Amino acid sequence: MILFEEAQKILNKTPVQPETEGVKSDETLDRILAQDIVSKINVPHFNKSAMDGYAVISKDRSKEFKVIETIPAGKVPQKKVHLGECAKIMTGGIVPEAADQVIKKELTVEEDGTMRMNGKEKNKNVCLVGEDVKKGDRVLKKGTLLRTQEVGVLASLGLDQLKVYKKPQAGIISTGSELVSPGKSIAPSQIYDSNSYSLSAQVLKSGANLLGHKMVLDDPDKIKKAVTDFMGFCDVLLISGGVSMGDFDYVPSILKKLGFTLHFEKVAIKPGKPTVFGTKDHQFVFGIPGNPVSTFVVFELFIRPFLYRMMGHTYEPFLMTGVLKEKIQRRKTKRASYIPVEYKQGFIKKLPYHGSAHIHALTRANGLLCIPRGVKEIKAGRKVHVRPI
Repeated sequence: MILFEEAQKILNKTPVQPETEGVKSDETLDRILAQDIVSKINVPHFNKSAMDGYAVISKDRSKEFKVIETIPAGKVPQKKVHLGECAKIMTGGIVPEAADQVIKKELTVEEDGTMRMNGKEKNKNVCLVGEDVKKGDRVLKKGTLLRTQEVGVLASLGLDQLKVYKKPQAGIISTGSELVSPGKSIAPSQIYDSNSYSLSAQVLKSGANLLGHKMVLDDPDKIKKAVTDFMGFCDVLLISGGVSMGDFDYVPSILKKLGFTLHFEKVAIKPGKPTVFGTKDHQFVFGIPGNPVSTFVVFELFIRPFLYRMMGHTYEPFLMTGVLKEKIQRRKTKRASYIPVEYKQGFIKKLPYHGSAHIHALTRANGLLCIPRGVKEIKAGRKVHVRPI
């Protein structure tokens, strides 16, 4: 059994070969940039009005201003502003030559082509050339995960084609003779297969492509065939169940027979101790415990960061800091424990949780709290870090 940190190091040092492809800007959400983005323009590329109002020379102390033209957004001003003059301007319009301030409309009265101020304007209300981005600036780095805000920035630079990393192709096998697909009738000794569905959702949320999922009985020949079939066309395979020490836990031995090198088979975490990671050429496999909370936690701790690495991105979850409402105790301390908690308004609340089969507890949680190895108790009132889920 290895420590969580050792497993992390192994995964981080495992060579991956992200490939790239070109996509349109409107297809970049949740993709990973495969190039630095250096701006070819200033943003804005003209002095832009931040308000509806009147463009003036800021040092002008005139009591009245002659309105010389109206400038809507998208129109080039035709006249230069002089002392005693102003240009009526809309938000986003080009500030005319010589003007350097926009008096917002609420502070003015216009009558018969003349504008008078009825209040004092304290702000310039002008977005200057290059105020947001200067030509030649590196706006985004290679390896950036493109969220909605990055998509908007890329469009503001006029880019319609970008180079991103290709999505890894992932397959899922859920093992267990007790499993039944949702929608079918169930016998007293059976349970519904939830792992295929939760893992599928996690894979898709990570930005990888899901090639499909398959449910397999606890039969070594059937498991071997399913693995062989999937590895014919996927980059990473996730196998839930069949990885522990029971008589029907065939997965590790099957992977070895198929030529996979297993880099670890047990990790000092709870839930998720019998976690397997193997490689063969440029293909990767994770064997995950079958209990649904174990499956969920192992994915968040190990598989999500690895999928992002395969797409050229370093995944670092944002940790929420909060105050523990009530103490947390445990008896066994040889492994780091991850328990579902609720984070709300700076406080962390322990939830009813009955162990790694209690997937319903995750629906009430928005974070995972780690109890470090060797720690028996975390007292109420302590500040702790929570991994969001």
